[in-house]
Amino acid sequence: MKLKYFVYAILLIGLSSLVGYRIVKNKSQANTPGGAGGGRGGAGGGGAAMRVNGVVVKSERFANALLISGTIDANEQVFLRSQVSGIITALYFKEGSIVKQGQALLQIDNTELNAQLSEIGTREKLASENEQRAVQLLDKGAISQQEYDIALADLKSLRAQKQLISAQLAKTTVRAPFTGTIGLRSISVGEYLSPQTVVAKLVNTNPLKITFSVPEKYATQVKVNTKVTFTISGSTKKYTATVYAIEPSIDALTRTLQLRAWAENPEGELRPGAFANIELPLTILDDAILIPTEAVVPVQNGKKVFVAENGKAKEVKVETSTRREQDILITSGLKAGDTVLTTGVMSLKPQMPVKVVIPKTGSN
Repeated sequence: MKLKYFVYAILLIGLSSLVGYRIVKNKSQANTPGGAGGGRGGAGGGGAAMRVNGVVVKSERFANALLISGTIDANEQVFLRSQVSGIITALYFKEGSIVKQGQALLQIDNTELNAQLSEIGTREKLASENEQRAVQLLDKGAISQQEYDIALADLKSLRAQKQLISAQLAKTTVRAPFTGTIGLRSISVGEYLSPQTVVAKLVNTNPLKITFSVPEKYATQVKVNTKVTFTISGSTKKYTATVYAIEPSIDALTRTLQLRAWAENPEGELRPGAFANIELPLTILDDAILIPTEAVVPVQNGKKVFVAENGKAKEVKVETSTRREQDILITSGLKAGDTVLTTGVMSLKPQMPVKVVIPKTGSN
């Protein structure tokens, strides 16, 4: 019985010794730098420094250009139609060919109108002779002024009818309203043509129009006669265009301002309807601040970056402008000489210890 109590006492002493050891050990770890309560990222900034990459901000010359998309439009284009109905008697164009302004493209049967014009011509000649005789008789007092006026009115009426038939006759020939390339026709000789039927599409492609829009914040920076460059899908060749017109008002729905530019197209390389990638120059800055795009962190009320100051991360609110493929223009918040952190920005907190590495190659 005494042995049993003795064993219990030994076990109790051993358990108490173990608990006491763990308490002392935990207190020792708590007081050690890097231990519990002093880990990296704490509000007080204690603990081991976080290793991050950074760049030293430098001012440089920057041609502030806006990268936007636009559409290539024809200089002029129209769906050709006839003003009158009738049977097509002749076609004078080939599909895909260039036609000149005023060139006859097709002929509608005008036999009846020609006959009417011939009849009116005969009657007009007779009325003209009657009017001449009436003048002579009026001078001799053989007829009254009223009789002469009737003869003159008949002549004027026939001349007006002749002009009307001549105008109707002219409408039976469809002519090109401007010089351009004619597209695929949808009619044939012998077909009955009505004003609702499209004959073909006529397009003038030299020069071309480039239509694009810019955000309203750049509205005061765009000017007429500004030179822009652009590329098209499937080609790396750069083309140039000149802004010739600016919409007088900003679109209230899209908050953009529409512009239009001329682009020469003598070889016909550019086609209407194509997508254009446009580079629009705005201003040239001699002391621009550019930083890598990955350094900028969007926040609810703007954007921020982290800079290194006295070995700790510091949060700085910034304002940005033009964004390029690898960098972004900073308009306020940074100055030359600041060290901007470019990695780990989503994990950084203000006053967190950091160890900054500046890559020699300039890569991030």
